[in-house]
Amino acid sequence: MSRPLPTEAALLRGPAGAIEVLIDAPETVKGVALVCHPHPLFGGANTNKVAHTLARAYRDLGFAVIRPNFRGVGKSEGEHDHGEGETEDMLSVLTWAQSRWGSLPLALGGFSFGGYVQVRVANRLAEGIAPPRQLVLVGMAAGATTGSGRSYDTPALPRNIPALVIHGENDDTVALANVLDWARPQEQPIIVVPGADHFFHGKLHLIRALIARNVDPA
Repeated sequence: MSRPLPTEAALLRGPAGAIEVLIDAPETVKGVALVCHPHPLFGGANTNKVAHTLARAYRDLGFAVIRPNFRGVGKSEGEHDHGEGETEDMLSVLTWAQSRWGSLPLALGGFSFGGYVQVRVANRLAEGIAPPRQLVLVGMAAGATTGSGRSYDTPALPRNIPALVIHGENDDTVALANVLDWARPQEQPIIVVPGADHFFHGKLHLIRALIARNVDPA
């Protein structure tokens, strides 16, 4: 495994203005991973601990990992667009990544609202020449969420993109039953982490271990 480089910060140009990103990469980049953070109106940012955990896990597998801030977070411009504009932003980030690293294998990871956006991104890319190799969804936003009054009509996963879906047994934001209802018609397995809440307090090491065991290196 090549050594990790220091985290890099950058501002990219997106449809609504600047997109602030963090980049975690190994010395030898063999793939590109895009990681999306939780809901921006409830404190979500690219420094979120689960998003950070996803980034480090992908980096250790040989991916250059891009963690954008959604619209209105940090130095990212624009206003929250309920997943519509955010999907377009992520596609523009991937276009930039391709210009920097070339057509390397692509992986997508998302936490909560970030997972909802990534399912939308995956569906947009699924029929392309080089669809994402894999998708990791943690604390997936599906159905009605507790406390926010928000509800997600999350699309089905593309059939040609394998997905690793990880959810906490005691998720108090997105009930496990919601995710099972979303997954059942697709026959999509869910890995349930016993005792974990929505933010996986005290359980982040299990996310890294699950990715190391179940996600192919770049």
